[in-house]
Amino acid sequence: MVTESAKRNSYTHIDTGSTVPFGIAGYYMPLEEVRLPYNGKEVLYVTGKVVMEAPCCKMAPDWVYVVVPGYILDWQHETNENGEKVTRVEPVGSTDKETVTKLIQEKEGYLPVDFW
Repeated sequence: MVTESAKRNSYTHIDTGSTVPFGIAGYYMPLEEVRLPYNGKEVLYVTGKVVMEAPCCKMAPDWVYVVVPGYILDWQHETNENGEKVTRVEPVGSTDKETVTKLIQEKEGYLPVDFW
């Protein structure tokens, strides 16, 4: 049995460029996985694009994003039942989030950065 804690500390790699539907409104597409060196560790972050096929309320039909699963603890250490690689991660602590955000935005441009 996989606990909620284990799920939060595991990142499942999705093929970049593939679309992942959500609800009835659209899909998201991971574009790139990046391993960012920081304070003797590596931060895993993923850039991607969200496409709303049925936007409402004057919502933008698409936008780009950055999500940070966390520090890499064990890179692609296992394969799940769907054949996808899984990496064990540790969440970025609150004291480092601002600095990590700045480093990512220097490289990727000003994008919203979300942390697990």
